[in-house]
Amino acid sequence: MTGRFANIIVDISHEKVDRPFQYRIPEALMGQLEVGMAVMIPFGLGNKRIKGYVMEITDRAEYDEHKLKAVDSIVKDGVSAQSDSMKLAWWIRENYGSTMIAALKTVLPVKKKLKQVVRKTIVCKVDTETAAARAEEFAQKHQNAKARLMQELARQPALPQPLVTGKLNVTGQTIQALEKAELIEVQAEGTYRNVLPENIAVLNSWQKKQLSESQQAIVDSILHDFRADVRRTYLIHGVTGSGKTEVYMELIEQMMVEGRQAIMLIPEIALTYQTLMRFYRRFGDRVSVMNSRLSAGERSDQYERAARGDIDIMIGPRSALFTPFERLGLVIIDEEHENSYKSESMPKYHAREVAGELCRMKNASLVLGSATPSVESYYRAKKGELKLFTLKERLAGGQLPRVYVEDLRSELKSGNRSIFSRRLYGLINDRLKRGEQTILFINRRGYAGFVSCRACGHVMKCPHCDVSLSEHTDRYRNESRLVCHYCGYNTPGVTNCPVCGSKYILGFRAGTQQIEELLHREFPAARVLRMDADTTKSKDSYEQILSQFAHEEADILVGTQMIVKGHDFAKVTLVGILAADMSLHAGDYRAGERTFQLLTQAAGRAGRSTLPGEVVIQTYQPEHYAVVHAANQDYEHFFAEEIAYRDLMMYPPVAHMMAVLVLADNEKAGAMQAQALAEQVRRQFDDKRLVMIGPTEACIGKINDIYRYIFYIKHREYQVLTAVKDVLEQTIHAMQWNTDSVQFDFDPMNQY
Repeated sequence: MTGRFANIIVDISHEKVDRPFQYRIPEALMGQLEVGMAVMIPFGLGNKRIKGYVMEITDRAEYDEHKLKAVDSIVKDGVSAQSDSMKLAWWIRENYGSTMIAALKTVLPVKKKLKQVVRKTIVCKVDTETAAARAEEFAQKHQNAKARLMQELARQPALPQPLVTGKLNVTGQTIQALEKAELIEVQAEGTYRNVLPENIAVLNSWQKKQLSESQQAIVDSILHDFRADVRRTYLIHGVTGSGKTEVYMELIEQMMVEGRQAIMLIPEIALTYQTLMRFYRRFGDRVSVMNSRLSAGERSDQYERAARGDIDIMIGPRSALFTPFERLGLVIIDEEHENSYKSESMPKYHAREVAGELCRMKNASLVLGSATPSVESYYRAKKGELKLFTLKERLAGGQLPRVYVEDLRSELKSGNRSIFSRRLYGLINDRLKRGEQTILFINRRGYAGFVSCRACGHVMKCPHCDVSLSEHTDRYRNESRLVCHYCGYNTPGVTNCPVCGSKYILGFRAGTQQIEELLHREFPAARVLRMDADTTKSKDSYEQILSQFAHEEADILVGTQMIVKGHDFAKVTLVGILAADMSLHAGDYRAGERTFQLLTQAAGRAGRSTLPGEVVIQTYQPEHYAVVHAANQDYEHFFAEEIAYRDLMMYPPVAHMMAVLVLADNEKAGAMQAQALAEQVRRQFDDKRLVMIGPTEACIGKINDIYRYIFYIKHREYQVLTAVKDVLEQTIHAMQWNTDSVQFDFDPMNQY
């Protein structure tokens, strides 16, 4: 990289130096520095030489260049896991837009070195006979605590201090007295905080399963490429229950044989424990876990263990991707279609794309897996950018469940106003009589108050964006309006359906608690568990609810999307999806994809063992392609319809979209700032293929007294959008606006 100045980060663990410092690049080092490189620099009043990392090379001086100090030297062998992290942070900053500090804090999330846990051991300094004699001597003098400790040390010459102070009830004062008498010594050693469940060490021993022919073919193909020094991204499209996890574990084991390490990403914290159990049985203490529920000290310890090479496998959600492995060989992203892999805070990166860059840097392979792959990944696979594998059969040999689609319009016409269709009601009764279990799923994610007709199924949509309009009610005026959260189009609320004239047109509302209460009324003998945000607030609540259901302590489990992902219950033979339409019309161009994925994943919970399964999908739009293809478990035909729609409307992945969110504490200033940025794009990019939507007020126009304005830019080439982002960043800098006042989101996964 060429440039005259280097912005260097000294240490992001101290707030006072939690920013870049600029240095001149001397002529002798011109052209030699790279982002991520370790250098020695003069720092502070005494010009003490310390180590820093290059985070940017530029021709723009932030201060008077004659007053800038010069970089002293390049650190020999200065490329390390930390250097790689710096390079990755730079890549994130360039591709997603944010400050470099924000990118660094994402990649190096442990801010400060926390005090290490110290394990103390009481060690006897005299031989066994002397220890026993001294114990007897202390007993005669009625110094009972000293006698107890010396007697125990005569049997066992080293004891953990917690045991001595706890079970033996020996005080610190007594220990000090025996130390002074040179009968014992207290040895201390640093240890890591334990993040594994306490019962994990007593789990049943693991027995290796024989891979099926199709599973083994996938493993062999990926390993053949790896050993031939070919690095690719692979997509495993396997139906629910097809044994993708067995493939992952076999790949990881072979990577460890090659002396390499692996990162396994999973989408939900709720699944971490379940996944960890399976991996610990096979790989023992070479496995660790990373998630947001760990304390700062626990996270710090796991990063240090990884950096030291004490572990080979890290399991966790998005943040586990930044584990500082030196010998990374494999990254696996399970359920790669999940929204949780996209960060919703700056920088708004997607773990899938960042993992691709990390694997390129580390010469590692990337494996994506899902029963319902994201449209983006499948599109790339169809273009040959990813290597596609398919697993079409369930590992246990069970059949995919039988799926019924119940038209709630017909239920209403026939007089049934219950939340349960007649078929679902009858099947729940049947399962209770047979002693089998039922899961009832209601999707609340993405709910944005869409308005639909219960009589004919018509949904109020934006005429410009082909997404549903959201209902906004002014409770003071008792008025409602329908608003598009992409372009700002709005129209008065409706009281009668514009298609059939029915008065049954209103926002869709239902909740898990309401369903639980109805179940108790309709099936008083049924044992019901509810799993949602309200019942899973405590640290172990996920495991407790799932464990109760797995041990058949309940007949029916009611919940949101967290109950339909990855769980395997042998006695579940019925799944009821109560409101498919709630995600189908979430005011988002991905609504069809999300609905198909949720319905397919939910259906996959039924009949996973030897008992056959049935699924009931309740909807007001049974003819919608997402519902039809989910009922048929037909991903190929769903993808064909969905990608045609994306192509027509210029939505990702056929085209790309960037959301620009403007934040301001003054309403008028925010609107003017958004308009000025949009005008700058129009002036500098005379490209007819570039489409701009907005600016308009965001979906939630004000949060914590901060006003929010949004506009979207679409183009078929991603590089054009990054160029637009660069221009807007330069504009923000030239106008001296706060850099945090504008946020960029590439191919956004949620509406604003």
